[in-house]
Amino acid sequence: MLDQPNDIHPLFYGAPQSTEFRKLRKRLVRQTREAIEQYGMIEPGGKWLVCLSGGKDSYTLLAILHELKWRGLLPVEILACNLDQGQPNFPATVLPAFLEKMGVKHRIEYQDTYSIVMDKIPAGRTFCALCSRLRRGHLYRIAREESCTAVVLGHHRDDILETFFMNLFHGGRLATMPPKLVNEEGDLFLYRPLAHVAEADCEKFSNALNYPIIPCDLCGSQEGLQRQQVKAILDGWEANSPGRRQVMFRALMNARPSHLLDPKLFDFAGLLRNI
Repeated sequence: MLDQPNDIHPLFYGAPQSTEFRKLRKRLVRQTREAIEQYGMIEPGGKWLVCLSGGKDSYTLLAILHELKWRGLLPVEILACNLDQGQPNFPATVLPAFLEKMGVKHRIEYQDTYSIVMDKIPAGRTFCALCSRLRRGHLYRIAREESCTAVVLGHHRDDILETFFMNLFHGGRLATMPPKLVNEEGDLFLYRPLAHVAEADCEKFSNALNYPIIPCDLCGSQEGLQRQQVKAILDGWEANSPGRRQVMFRALMNARPSHLLDPKLFDFAGLLRNI
């Protein structure tokens, strides 16, 4: 690990020198690299639009991707992007100042999706679905304008697990956020390189480096969200049986269609006995 100030990316200036932080940093790099390689995220001439919300997860994503690129392990161009959605009291100067200071190539885009969400969503209903759809549309547009090949998001292992259980409990299907997919138009990849990373590690990492966290005052301000309920359930399971989240995550990587009930995935009708 390179430790001299001139030998590291500015995103790591002031990093703790403790053994605990070194292990955390090494683990994040390893898990991110594993996901990138396992799901085939690197393509020749790739350019990634790395979406930065100002939360702990997106800061972690940005830093670890730059570390991989710094080491010569990520041969793609990186463009950080923040979409300012017009939320009241959003500190619009924080991210541009941070990215300038860190020498990170970036684009800041202002689009008032907040007003649209508040106008369209009735009182008492959740904002997340419409807000996410509007945000994703703008990010795809920006990616095309910047000649990017992929939109890169900071969703981590816990997001993926929570989405799986939300689909299970409320959607009646076995599905979650995939680490890699192609958009509906077929011209852009969507990647989640933190797919193997625990949320707790993102929090420890961003806190250790004192990144300027910006909370979401839109969906983050709503009570009773399905995701919050699922998170509470998973927290309870983890407290009673430490390591349960990782076991469940491994299960998502070990599907057995013949032991499920979907005839579209396995030909139950054509199953024959050896006579």
